[in-house]
Amino acid sequence: MELSKTEEAWGISLNDLRYAAKKAFIYTVLVTLILLAPLFFYFIYMKNLQIIQNELFLKENSHLIIKSMEEFNMDEKYFEYPRYKSFTSGLYDLGFKPIFTLLKYDIKDFKEGYHIDGSDAYLIIKLPSERYFGASYLILKNELSFASLYVNIATILFSIGVVVFSLSLFFLHSFAKPFKELNERLDNFIKDSIHEINTPLSIINVNIDLYNRKNPSNKYMQRMKAAVKVLSNIYEDMDYLVKYNRIEHIPEQIDFTRFVHDRVEYFSDIASMKGLRLQRDIDENILVFINQKELQRVIDNTLSNAIKYSYENNVVNISLHVSDNSCILSVKDFGIGIENIDKIFYRYYRENSNKGGFGIGLNIVKSIIDKMGITLQIESQPKLGSTFTYIFPEKIITKILPKINKL
Repeated sequence: MELSKTEEAWGISLNDLRYAAKKAFIYTVLVTLILLAPLFFYFIYMKNLQIIQNELFLKENSHLIIKSMEEFNMDEKYFEYPRYKSFTSGLYDLGFKPIFTLLKYDIKDFKEGYHIDGSDAYLIIKLPSERYFGASYLILKNELSFASLYVNIATILFSIGVVVFSLSLFFLHSFAKPFKELNERLDNFIKDSIHEINTPLSIINVNIDLYNRKNPSNKYMQRMKAAVKVLSNIYEDMDYLVKYNRIEHIPEQIDFTRFVHDRVEYFSDIASMKGLRLQRDIDENILVFINQKELQRVIDNTLSNAIKYSYENNVVNISLHVSDNSCILSVKDFGIGIENIDKIFYRYYRENSNKGGFGIGLNIVKSIIDKMGITLQIESQPKLGSTFTYIFPEKIITKILPKINKL
């Protein structure tokens, strides 16, 4: 399974304002969607009301035209037909042929009454026969425009959105404030704890090494050494998290071959406590350009998990090869496997709480490989084991030295 690099490795808590804005936007969309139903019925109601008002408007003006014709003096030579800017009208005979018309419209329905044809509205009124210049029908026509109604609906939606978004942002920020302060105190506590742990941890490590130099090795000191290394790995993860945004991780040229050998040797004591053999298949003379601390976090956390979740008295295979201008690091264990591969990179997520740990190691790994453009492929089957394969891109590999044949 190849993991997507678009997923944020550090979690949503890195930027409180962005998180609050995101949630406020979601709440705003939900509230707006809920309000769309009543707004839709409001729109239909207002639209029908506007149609009715337009019908009344045409009827009122039809009376004015009829009145002007009734008031016409037959002794006069010409009748000046009323003209209006807001509508057009015309007189038609019984067969709906125009006697006089201002309409430039092809009427489709000649039934008496009020009609709607798209955005056009027209009113057909039957006149007394042979009374109004031989006309049988008076037709009035105008255009319906719902632009103002659309503007009102859009204004209401926008106003609701702004108000809901502002209130959501305010309340989310207010509710999150005590948790933010608590989180800051927790971060300060972790920083202080890491600083306090470093000194005694170093003293224990140094004294174990001094003891082993002067005395024969025994299983008790070996267990202590392994436990200190486990604790040191946890310390390094926490130290990396605390300093991540405060220091710049500058890349450098590293002998990748030697580095992997060193890290495998480092974890050999831990592996021996479970009867595990760390079996290596590593190409020689591979150089990479990467930050040493970040590379160590990737390898250490991968090896640590492989050892932690392996079945006892088994083997962990570590391979490092070059293929098609890419460098491939693979760690394969024979253990409990992974059930939810998509979740293991979430911070604090642990599939098996009985194995200990804080659930931050793979979260750190994900952030580093995403930044460096390293591809991670995971193959896992429950109760059979897992394989983590890291593909380092060509831009990271600075040199592949030729192999030297040994005499």
